[in-house]
Amino acid sequence: MTLYMSLRQQRVGGGVVDPIFLEGDGTVAAPSLKLVPTEAVAARVAQRDILFATHGFNVSFLQGACSLGTLESALDLPSNCQYLAVLWPGDSWLPVINYPFEGSTAIDCGRRLARLCNRSLTTAASLSFITHSLGARLALEAAKTLNRKARAFCLTAAAINRDCLSAEYAGAFANVSVVSILASRRDLVLKLAFPLGDPLANILHFDHRLFTPALGYAGPPNALGATVPPWQIPDTDGYDHGNYLPPTEPGAPPDPNAKWIKPVGFMRRSFMGGTQTWP
Repeated sequence: MTLYMSLRQQRVGGGVVDPIFLEGDGTVAAPSLKLVPTEAVAARVAQRDILFATHGFNVSFLQGACSLGTLESALDLPSNCQYLAVLWPGDSWLPVINYPFEGSTAIDCGRRLARLCNRSLTTAASLSFITHSLGARLALEAAKTLNRKARAFCLTAAAINRDCLSAEYAGAFANVSVVSILASRRDLVLKLAFPLGDPLANILHFDHRLFTPALGYAGPPNALGATVPPWQIPDTDGYDHGNYLPPTEPGAPPDPNAKWIKPVGFMRRSFMGGTQTWP
């Protein structure tokens, strides 16, 4: 059973709410997730290493529950760890059109997540994050205001400006011990859509130079203190935006050769403090 943290007001689109916890099998067609009191979660995470995993833009509640539920099984974490799948409303009934507005949504969610950690999850041994796409902004926003240093960040296909760790989120970067990044120049979403949507998003919260490539496309401009190479997937491997996480639809047949298997290994090494390689 996967433990979920939901910041969603509704299952498709909708606004942001303070985190609630749910538990169940998100990989089934219509998952029945049971509410878990925050106090019970606080007791459950005591002295355990928490790994928050968050999806990106344009993912519904059911899609996120399925993909992140499958991810937990694939990560196969030790018993001293607690996986927490973060579901947030980075989608709408009009997909893609809403992208410029979802940066603000990710920021709101990140701040609420940090407040919850600072208030209710203080007994956890450590806090770490793995993210996909716009989920990077949510996690980095959380790191800015965490009352303690996060242990590890793994940012895959990050839909955020490539210099964010030395500019917009330099403070968040300083509050993380180790950062692993996966980027691909075969990511068509970040190659074609990000340069169009990012300037519009920047109108809403101006925080970086315009027309900067995405971190998940070009990688960081240079090696920074806590970043762990390698971060660029070879072009010959052909990784597109949807190749990092398990499928978002239930019932997908198991495929040991699926492209997302290698990124999951990278995520696990990031969290476990292993020597980082690709694949």
